[in-house]
This record gives sequence, structure tokens and C-alpha cells, in this order.
Amino acid sequence: MTADDRYKLFGVYVSEDVFDALADYLYEAAGVVDYESYFDPSESTIPVGDPGADATDRLVSDLVTEFADLYDEAAFETAREVDSDAFVLADLAADPQTVANARERFQAAATIQEADLRTVQTAILSAYLSRTNAREGGY
Repeated sequence: MTADDRYKLFGVYVSEDVFDALADYLYEAAGVVDYESYFDPSESTIPVGDPGADATDRLVSDLVTEFADLYDEAAFETAREVDSDAFVLADLAADPQTVANARERFQAAATIQEADLRTVQTAILSAYLSRTNAREGGY
């Protein structure tokens, strides 16, 4: 964590259906009612203990830990079909080192897939949310 126990805020671009699944996940995990406006984009850090930030920190930590398996499960071709204007920004908060690790993995996957980050972020998050939904029997 940072010296004052704060998460770093960062954004990923995802398709609208992945954004909606992420909003459902955060509602169930942390009671976040309006995910679209939950994090203040003018803030670069969020305090530890914020329910939505704690939930996204767990999510991003899981993404980093499970990235290789999620990469194998990801539907990159489906994500490539999303219209370039249809991606939306989803803000996530996580430990600063976890953010760096996630960015590195997303960038490497984009290079390997010869795709933009939006495609990779959509495919990986979709795989994660599908897996989580199946494991928990719904959000």
C-alpha cells in the first residue's frame, strides 16, 4: 500500500455488457448501487476500507493471480467484434503494486494477441466475471 494505506485508482475499457456484469459484481460484493459514478475520477487514490475499493482490489488481485488461466479462457475474438465506440471506462482501485502488475499483464496480452488494450481488458474481465458467476451461482 501507499504510506497512508490508499489504493491506486486506474481505468480499464470494457464492453457495455462487461461493465454491467462488473456493476452487478460490485453490487453483490460491496453494495455499490451506482458503479458508474462510484469512484471520483478526479481522485487518484482511494482509502483502504472503502467497500467498493476493497472489492475491486480483491478483483484485481485475483486477475493478476489467475491471469494465465483467464487468458486461456478469454474470448478474444468476441471482444474484437465490439464496435470501437462501444467501450466504456470502468474504474478499479487496487494496491499500487497490483495495479502495476495488472497493467503489465494486460499490455503483454495485447502484444501477444496483436490487439488493443480494450479488447484484452474486455476479454479477460469477461472471463473472470463468468468464472466468478459460475463459481458462486450468480452474483
